[in-house]
Order: sequence, then C-alpha cells, then structure tokens
Amino acid sequence: MKTRVAFFDFSSCEGCQLQIANLEEEILDLIEIVDVVSFREVMKEHSNEYDIAVIEGSIMRPMDEHRLRKIRSRCKILVALGACATTGGINKIRNQWPVENVIKEVYKDADIKDNEFFNAFQTKAVNEVIPVDYYIHGCPINRDEFKHVITSLALGKKPVIPTYPVCVECKKNENVCLFELGKYCLGPITRAGCNAICPTNGSPCDGCRGILSKPDVECVMEILQRYDLTYEELKSRCTLYNTNVFNPKDGMTLVRRSKND
Repeated sequence: MKTRVAFFDFSSCEGCQLQIANLEEEILDLIEIVDVVSFREVMKEHSNEYDIAVIEGSIMRPMDEHRLRKIRSRCKILVALGACATTGGINKIRNQWPVENVIKEVYKDADIKDNEFFNAFQTKAVNEVIPVDYYIHGCPINRDEFKHVITSLALGKKPVIPTYPVCVECKKNENVCLFELGKYCLGPITRAGCNAICPTNGSPCDGCRGILSKPDVECVMEILQRYDLTYEELKSRCTLYNTNVFNPKDGMTLVRRSKND
C-alpha cells in the first residue's frame, strides 16, 4: 500500500501549496510512490485516513490549535511546510503588540467578542502547539526540496536538510557578497537550501528559511564590526520572518526553535 499524504492549511497565503501544484508533470513521479488523499488546493476528495500530514500556515486561534491537535493524532509523521508553519512567518510580526490591540486595529468597533472565528491569541509556529517531525523551510518552499523530503519519507529514509548558512551557497554560486555592495543580508545566520536564490539575484536574504540553530557567533560579530553595523539592526532585520528569535537578554544569543531543527 502506498504512503497516504494529506495537506492542510492554516493562516497563510497558501503559496507553498501552490508551489507543489506547480510541479505539474513532476507530480506524476510522486504519485507513483504516495497516495494524496486530501489536498484542498487541487482536489475535491478528502480522507481522514493518512500517514503523513503536511501543514502549511501559522496557528492564530484556539480553534486552529484544536484542529491541529486532531490532525496530529491521526498521522504517523507531521511535516511543517513553509515559513508560516516552521517559524510563524510573517504572521508572527503581530506578536509585537497585544492581541487586543491588533483585533481593535483590524476590526475597529465591530461586535465580534462572541464570534469564535475571531477569537485569537499570539501567533504560533506549528511546533509551538504539537510535535513536528520534519520541516520544509522557505517562503515559498523550494519545490525540489519538497520532492526530496516526501520521497525520502515514503521510502523510509531520513531527508537531509542543510544546517549550514546561505553564505555557503552564495560562495558556490561565486556571488559578490552583498555586504560589499552596501546591502544588509541575513545570509550568515540563515539556513541554506534555497541555493541562495535572493542574493544570486541581487536581493539580500531576509531569513525566510529560519535562523540557524547554532550560528557562527564570532563570524557574525566580525561582519557587524567590519561593515560598521549594529546588533540592534540585526535584530530588526530578523523581524520579517523570525520575530522573537533573539533571547530577551543582550548578546548574540539565538533561541533554538526545535530539537528537530
């Protein structure tokens, strides 16, 4: 029997699922080894019987948390898909303000206090609610990496995800360092696996694949000193995809997101 895979979406743009749909004819290779039993973006059929659950999106409401726990209880393996699921992503920017203030800003004076759909708490990554077995990083994800992860899991193998920084891929691509061009890049502390797509095309890395669990602190501090940059600016740059990744205490110490990282 083929491995059964189901896709679920929470708070996100669903762009990572569209990346999968954009595999087009390459999907046929995956279908040979897995049975997709639920995927709202591309099919009407749905089944609650699945081996692997792939989750896109961040968790923003109690009802989301309840649904996520139910999904976790039904699967053998759970995969977090894309930045919103793996780190909380852009949605987590709102955690800088009290939830009540955010709701007031969005809905103004609308009477929503008795509507469960609008109940909310601070945005969470998937692994802040339930255990996650594997991560597919990025905003959006890399389609080739998705194929690698799902194929590996279907064949009973452990997928290999890079644990080195984007800078390594930049050097492989023979790019001129963007710091030398007066730009601020998070490549030194961001997990590789995207083939340095942004720096290669002249745009600084924004850290969408998440901050490394163990960044080279001495290297980062040397870069800050060399280019006359501040630690506070580094923290500010991380806000887009990695809100609260830094410990409250001063110093170049980063929060480890997960033992599975």
